[in-house]
Amino acid sequence: MSEYRAWRVYEEDGQFKGRIEALDTDDLPAGEVLIDVKWSSLNYKDALSASGNKGVTRKYPHTPGIDAAGVVLESADSRFKPGDEVIVTGFDLGMNTPGGLGERIRVPAGWVIACPAGLDLRQAMVLGTAGLTAGLSVAALMERVKPEHGPVLVTGASGGVGMVAVALLAKLGFEVEAVSGKANASQPLKQLGASRVSGRDRVDSLPGKPLLKPEWAGVVDTVGGAPLGRLISATAHSGALTTCGMVAGISFESSIFPFILRGVTLYGIDSVEIPLARKADIWAKFAGEWAVDLSPITHETGLEGVGEAVASLLDGTHSGRTVVRHASA
Repeated sequence: MSEYRAWRVYEEDGQFKGRIEALDTDDLPAGEVLIDVKWSSLNYKDALSASGNKGVTRKYPHTPGIDAAGVVLESADSRFKPGDEVIVTGFDLGMNTPGGLGERIRVPAGWVIACPAGLDLRQAMVLGTAGLTAGLSVAALMERVKPEHGPVLVTGASGGVGMVAVALLAKLGFEVEAVSGKANASQPLKQLGASRVSGRDRVDSLPGKPLLKPEWAGVVDTVGGAPLGRLISATAHSGALTTCGMVAGISFESSIFPFILRGVTLYGIDSVEIPLARKADIWAKFAGEWAVDLSPITHETGLEGVGEAVASLLDGTHSGRTVVRHASA
């Protein structure tokens, strides 16, 4: 069947509007693997694409969706055959290549990962790019920090990356403090395993000094900006921080002292262009020893609900993870 449905964004009179329409599979771009998408998920980058952010998507009309999980329909690559369950996240999917908010995608084989045993397609999209980023963050943190070293902090904890990080760290035995600016975040974060939930002032009130009293053995930072500089100063000796976001800004101020007097390590986390083998390793962990229950924070919608969900991402009222179920799922 060559026709499929997609939530497609158009630029009309200077405004960007999304709607469901029927498209032809033959019009998809070239690629070795054609996939029948069963599930997708919504991320802030999808909302940026849907609202006309030219730093994310250059040309419209466009189908967003940086995450997709589905079944191979056709493959010119011997690693995949029709019927295989696969995952695609990152690279250019949903940015300038039609993404997971369409029922079909055609992509390079180098973007495709076999869905590991123990993880179904819906579970993969509950995690999505947010979960992959959280997993990469925790993996980096654990190169230096173990549960017995002391408490860890997660910033932006009511966002997708933050919530998965809280759940995963708690499962792995860490004492987790979660920081969120949302008044209603405490209960779901404690359900996920947070020992303590604090407001943004927990970090914003820290003095801007080169070194502060050590508060945390490790930090998973999802917001960037000025808070990151304060957190570096408050990280314990031989501790580590990871950073993956910029909602609080693209720059921060720090001194050399935490690095040369305490041996603190700062890891930058990229989940988009990393080697496929690294992505596959994290997915395999989520299918096994890292399996986490995210049902308390998961919302499900069809294409009909995408517009409303995108609006909530843009106005800051969205929380948790939203998965998009396609008709064939």
